[in-house]
Amino acid sequence: MSVGKDDVTVVLPTLNEEEAVGQVVHELRQAGYRNILVIDGYSTDGTVKVAEANGCPVVLQHSMGKCGAIETATETVKTPFMLVMDGDCTYDPKDIDSFLAHAKMYDHIIGARINGRRNIPRLNRVGNWVLTQAFNMLMGTKLSDVCSGMYLINTDVARRLELDTKSFDVEVEIAAQTATRTRVTEVPIGYRERVGRQKLRSWRHGFQIMRTIFRLARTYNPALLFSAIVALATIPAMFILGWVAFEVISRGIWHSGVALVGLMLLVLASQGLTIATIAVLLRRMEKRIQSR
Repeated sequence: MSVGKDDVTVVLPTLNEEEAVGQVVHELRQAGYRNILVIDGYSTDGTVKVAEANGCPVVLQHSMGKCGAIETATETVKTPFMLVMDGDCTYDPKDIDSFLAHAKMYDHIIGARINGRRNIPRLNRVGNWVLTQAFNMLMGTKLSDVCSGMYLINTDVARRLELDTKSFDVEVEIAAQTATRTRVTEVPIGYRERVGRQKLRSWRHGFQIMRTIFRLARTYNPALLFSAIVALATIPAMFILGWVAFEVISRGIWHSGVALVGLMLLVLASQGLTIATIAVLLRRMEKRIQSR
């Protein structure tokens, strides 16, 4: 039996979204979703009043940031599934049907912003690609939009998450935990122009998310992370050995000590690369076992 619209609660984390939240709630109602919950981070504008005026219950979050909103939602939601989407009109409620079609098979479904990429600022688009590639490399995944703000998650799985981020990096932390413990997939969705003031600061939050990705890799895939770092010794090794070869060819001088250092770095890098390859193969084997 497929998952119905009444089996999911749409969670809207909000902070000063007075201009958009009413339209989002209205669109959700028109799409047939009755379980809508606004988790507000103590907005100083009329966000709460607008949401309540549109017949949507509002819960004030505990803890700070978007992570606090997600944790509050897991304590409040009663349905088997919860779908998180930003309350700024960037996501279309009609796309939720794509999530429900696969909710029985997967515990975490990420909305990949394939359509409407032009509505994402170019700098953010490039940054999102870099962050996603780094996440895939360090976590052994094949996702295409790890920073998406629209995703469906099994409520029981969400309650078992151990989140300690505080900002826009909560999505990558959720993806890291579910990718290593449960079944994760993604579906294509659209992306619209934002209504209201943007809160994301591209450079500051981008570096913060990248730090979080490395921290998560250290926790959930340390073998691959540290072996990849060791493999970077290939770069100085090639420079050193190249300089030694140049000295021999051009001046006939053999720097044995420097050459030995270069060879040692090359051996170290090859060992790191070998361990990284093994770590990737083990992660793929683990995924196959989980899927079976």
